[in-house]
Amino acid sequence: MDELPGTLGTSASLSLRLGQAIFCIASLLFMCLDVQFYSYTAFCFLVTIMGLMIPWSLTLALVDAYSVFVKRPSRQPGIMSIVVVGDWVLSFLSLAAACSTASVTELLIASGGSFCGTKLCSRYQLSAAMTFLSWFLSIASSLFNLWLLPSL
Repeated sequence: MDELPGTLGTSASLSLRLGQAIFCIASLLFMCLDVQFYSYTAFCFLVTIMGLMIPWSLTLALVDAYSVFVKRPSRQPGIMSIVVVGDWVLSFLSLAAACSTASVTELLIASGGSFCGTKLCSRYQLSAAMTFLSWFLSIASSLFNLWLLPSL
């Protein structure tokens, strides 16, 4: 079970982490291109969670890159437990942020467009979509690491 794809220290995990970081950065950019997002709590929540996900994903991507190049993945139970718990917490928070952003955006669109223009609401929708994609990669990574944890 040492070479389960997607676990910490593999090239699949590196690609999952880089994908997470790319989608988080894209979500943050789509949300922050306009300054009106501060008036909605759900949008501020999304920006906060994406601000936490980016350093987490990039740090673990660096660990994965080091492990891939050295060809010796770190399989210490304490470190794996921290990674699994961190992945689970951040993945559920990013799912909550994506759902709240999508629902508030749909409410703003249903209100007739008086609160946000078509271009602005489409940016918010793109930001929620990027967050959903980031969540999908994050939950996949956490499930792979959780699968490996009992064998340590």
